[in-house]
Amino acid sequence: MRTNPLKQRVLRGGHAFGSFAIECFTPGYPQICKNAGCEFVLLDMEHSGASIETMKVQLALCRGLDLVPFVRVPTTGYQYIARLLDLGAMGLMVPMVETPEQAQYIVDCCRYPPLGRRGAVFGGAHDDYQGGSVTDKIKALHARTLVICQIETALGVENAERIAQVKGVDCLWVGHFDLSNFLGIPAQFDSPKFAAAIDVVLAACARHKKVPGFMAMDEKWARDYVRKGFRLMAYGIDTALLQKGLAQGIEVLKGAVAKQP
Repeated sequence: MRTNPLKQRVLRGGHAFGSFAIECFTPGYPQICKNAGCEFVLLDMEHSGASIETMKVQLALCRGLDLVPFVRVPTTGYQYIARLLDLGAMGLMVPMVETPEQAQYIVDCCRYPPLGRRGAVFGGAHDDYQGGSVTDKIKALHARTLVICQIETALGVENAERIAQVKGVDCLWVGHFDLSNFLGIPAQFDSPKFAAAIDVVLAACARHKKVPGFMAMDEKWARDYVRKGFRLMAYGIDTALLQKGLAQGIEVLKGAVAKQP
């Protein structure tokens, strides 16, 4: 059964970098990400409209690539958390986590009894359709599942310390756009208010040995937020990367025409 080498590395203080997919759920996308140097791909269900069936295919496409697949579920709900884990997600990102009670519920949905409330099926996608010891499988699945709580509201920041204290939460990931909106400063990422919220999350992670996560939108963000201490990071969204690359190429073509005699 596949393991998740990124989890222990980032929990020990290391870094891991990958891609955030919101649109390009194509057969080749996981391989493209791997070829680009990604160590993980984070597949979005919250804003993409993607179905569980789409996620099942994408998770299967990551097999054999040495690419760790994570999924952002659309909401805090057992019906999403447990099902995506059953389909082979090695980690889950849950949006809008605001209280330690929510965080504990998420952890419980990711763990089998007696540690949690996850329903059992074996010989499926999550254990690569293999036989073997159920006890060993449960232990391995617990060990590989990375639990990511998104902090993206003022209340989430206020409770970041208590959320980070929840055993089984591995990562606090700042949802920067939503956080700026909920702080009343939409897209004002240079605001002292936004910077102060970032510091609160980073401090909570440091105190409780959790992994700080973030999505860098460009090269400056990448450098700045690695410097701040974020260690699990995605670089941009697939749509923005495609649009930016294509726009640059179109400008080159227009410039070549303009220089013609």
